[in-house]
Amino acid sequence: MVFEEKMIMNGEPEDEEEEEEEEEDMVDPLETMRQKCEDTEHCVHARERLEHCETRVGSRSSTTEDCTEELFDFLHARDHCVSHKLFHSVK
Repeated sequence: MVFEEKMIMNGEPEDEEEEEEEEEDMVDPLETMRQKCEDTEHCVHARERLEHCETRVGSRSSTTEDCTEELFDFLHARDHCVSHKLFHSVK
């Protein structure tokens, strides 16, 4: 019986915990690139405008204003930076 289990486990890690630890170390390169782009001047400016809007809207008790435009501006700036860096690294 032990011999059969060893044959089945051949080539696979014996401990499932070791396999899980290796998976936790993986980092999504897209998230890394997004974080780097968020530190660029244009993205910082767009994020400041978004935060200012959120503060303004949050300080009012009743308002119909939301920060959709500022959020889209920030996401557009960040994604533009990511796409620029991504396609230059592919060449």
